[in-house]
Amino acid sequence: MTTRPLTVVKCGGNPSVDAAGICADVARLVGEGQPVLLVHGGSGEIARLAGRLGVPQRTLVAPDGVSTRYTDPATLEVVTLALAGGVKPRIVAELSRLGVLSVGLTGLDGGMLRARRKSAVRSVVDGRTTLVRDNFSGRLGEVRTELPEALLRSGFVPVVSPPAIDEHGHPVNVDADRVAAALAVALGADRLVLLTGAPGVLADPGDETSVLSTHDVPATGAPGRFAGGGMALKLVAAREALVGGVLSVRIADGRAADPVSRALAGSGTAITTSPRSGHRHGQGPFVRELSDSQGK
Repeated sequence: MTTRPLTVVKCGGNPSVDAAGICADVARLVGEGQPVLLVHGGSGEIARLAGRLGVPQRTLVAPDGVSTRYTDPATLEVVTLALAGGVKPRIVAELSRLGVLSVGLTGLDGGMLRARRKSAVRSVVDGRTTLVRDNFSGRLGEVRTELPEALLRSGFVPVVSPPAIDEHGHPVNVDADRVAAALAVALGADRLVLLTGAPGVLADPGDETSVLSTHDVPATGAPGRFAGGGMALKLVAAREALVGGVLSVRIADGRAADPVSRALAGSGTAITTSPRSGHRHGQGPFVRELSDSQGK
C-alpha cells in the first residue's frame, strides 16, 4: 500500500493534549515522506458540549476495572456532534494551514468501522455487578480499509474518529483508542502511538516522574495494576494492536513538543504483551472479529 512504514497516531481527547502540536509534528513527518493516519477522541469537547446542552454524563466501570462512557441516545448525539462537528474540523483545518492534505472521516464513512451493538454492558455499581441496557455502544468487529488505503496512496492524511456502524446500519459509539489499534492492524501499520495527557504509563498515578519505560500487558484479562482511569483502555488497545501484528506500540505525552517524533525516538512507555499470538498485518482479531472481553 505504501513504500514507507505507516504510523497510526491517536490524539487523545484530554483537554491538556496539544492537538496543534500533534498536527505540526504530523506535518513534519508527512513532509519527510512518512505516511500517517490520525485517529482522535474528544473527551474534553464531549464533556463541554454535554454540559452546554444539559445532557448528563455517566461512566461505567466493568468488573475488570476498565471504564467506558455510558452512551444513551442523547449522549451518542453529543459524541457525534463533538467529534465530527467540533474536534475533527479543527484538526483538518490546522493540518491544511500547515500544508498537509487531510480528509476527516468517521467510522460511518464507507462503512469503514463495523461493530455489533452491545445488548447489555456489565458495570459495577455499589460493589455489585449489574447489567446496563439501552447503551448505544458497539464492539468493533471489522475494518474496511478501502477508503483509508485510497487516501493514503494519494498522499492524504486520514483523520478518523467514532462512531462506527452497527449490524442494523445504525451509529454506535466505540472507543477511539481501540479504533486506532483496529486501523493499525487492518492497514498493516508498523507503529502505533497513543498520545495522552500523561508522560506514559505511571507506576504512581500521582507522580509524573514515575513513568515506566516499558510495560508488559497481560495477554488476557484485566490490563494490569497500572491501568488506572483512562489508561486501562489504552492498554487494552495496545495489547490488541500487538496481538494483531503491529510491531511497536508506545503510550506517550501528547502535551510535549514534537510528541510523535519524540515517541518514535523512544519517549513514553513501550508496551509489550506476552506470549505474542503470531498474527501479522491484517491477520489479527481486528480485521474480522474482536474479543469481547474488554471495553464492556
